[in-house]
Amino acid sequence: MADVKLHSASFSQLDAATLYALLRLRVDVFVVEQRCPYPELDGRDLEPATEHLWLASPGEPPLAYLRVLHDSDGARIGRVVTSARSRGAGLAGRLVDAALTLVGPARAVRLHSQITATGLYLRRGFTTEGSPFLEDGIPHIAMVRPAVLAP
Repeated sequence: MADVKLHSASFSQLDAATLYALLRLRVDVFVVEQRCPYPELDGRDLEPATEHLWLASPGEPPLAYLRVLHDSDGARIGRVVTSARSRGAGLAGRLVDAALTLVGPARAVRLHSQITATGLYLRRGFTTEGSPFLEDGIPHIAMVRPAVLAP
């Protein structure tokens, strides 16, 4: 996986083939593999400030993906996904690190983590908020990485 490169684009910068590949990865994992029939296309991908980040080798489909949304209370990382064949290679961590760099330390970052993935976020300064809850039948917990204000 040495030739895996980080890509970043707004919706308007995505060509049709790339968009299709990113959405297919999300649907393959979230809807098909995890059996969560929900409206995967929620409209937030289209927002001008949304950043789509993914890892892929040249000429190959994406191996991992996430999106960064910009809300009034800070940034939100969502749709963190890794293809079944690429899990365990640290790709999700690379993407989260890139997203945190993109957002910067001055803004809070929120997300909903599947309970089994909380360690990924705890190692990057996130803390849990509230109690676990079911989202599409899968246990999740809200997490936040607070903003760090300059002195």
